[in-house]
Amino acid sequence: MRLPGSPSRQVTASAVAGVLVAGALAGAPAQAAPPAAASPGQATALAATLGDRSAGAYARADGTMVVTVTDETAAAKVRAAGATPRSVTRGAGELARATAALDSSAKIPGTAWWTDPATNQVVVSVDSTVTGAKLQRVEAVADRLGGAVRVEREAGTLSVRIAGGEAIWAGGGGRCSAGFNVRNAAGSYFLTAGHCTDIAANWYADSGQSALLGTGGTGSFPGDDYGIVTHADAGAADGSVYLYDGTTRDVTGAADAYVGQSVERSGSTTGLHGGTVEAVDATVNYAEGSVSGLIRTTVCAEPGDSGGALVSGSTALGLTSGGSGNCSTGGTTYFQPVTEALSVYGVEII
Repeated sequence: MRLPGSPSRQVTASAVAGVLVAGALAGAPAQAAPPAAASPGQATALAATLGDRSAGAYARADGTMVVTVTDETAAAKVRAAGATPRSVTRGAGELARATAALDSSAKIPGTAWWTDPATNQVVVSVDSTVTGAKLQRVEAVADRLGGAVRVEREAGTLSVRIAGGEAIWAGGGGRCSAGFNVRNAAGSYFLTAGHCTDIAANWYADSGQSALLGTGGTGSFPGDDYGIVTHADAGAADGSVYLYDGTTRDVTGAADAYVGQSVERSGSTTGLHGGTVEAVDATVNYAEGSVSGLIRTTVCAEPGDSGGALVSGSTALGLTSGGSGNCSTGGTTYFQPVTEALSVYGVEII
């Protein structure tokens, strides 16, 4: 967020040949044109309508949208819609039951889980703090669920990315990053992470707290991780994201992320970094509480990047929540979908 495109015989023969070819074409049965390639939104919606006959959709490296299917009838519908079907053994129902079992039996700080449509499994990650009896508990639940779940180790420690888009400073101490400028008929605001607005209601543009940026900050965390702050100067806000190279990019709208999508994150500690969406609807168990419905990415982040903008081109996707690792050795970062925050607060991107 940016703050304050013989020739006569030959002719006769050619004419006759043209008549014959035209006649042959006229008599040939008409063939239906192939369907247009499905967009990410269309493929994701199709997977949802297939219910338990699909386990989700994802994008290949070349941009082709793949929809997983459990039977040939579903595969035919996917082909007709312009996407590529991929046969799997588990549908959305079985994976949802596995996720529910984890929710009820393995909510341990330092763990996270999500559905991976490409491997047709629920993946459980455990950070360096999950050892001994806690790790055994997670593994016992996974073993009980069989091949529907796999457990993998995550480097570092899973945490919200707060130390205190561009830097915003809390009235009570700490630093976060602004996400997106938004508005409605009542006024102008900016979005950030909910664990940031939990710190203080008032936010400043400088560490000395001499330039008031926004007031009345409120949010939702844990459970969700979004917050909203009223701009002190509504006229200073625009719809761009700072790229940390002296330039900005205009954000023209918002959308839901999809698996395989290329994305970038802007944050006040580490600037602009890119990566790929690995999962949507992920559950993350921070020490402060669990948050569900998050976007999991390969983008790195560090303390202070919290609340910063996740974008794909000019489209807003999310707000930086937390993760593990760093931008020196690499890491994993989770984002609150911005579409949910826009809906809850009744606002739109400026």
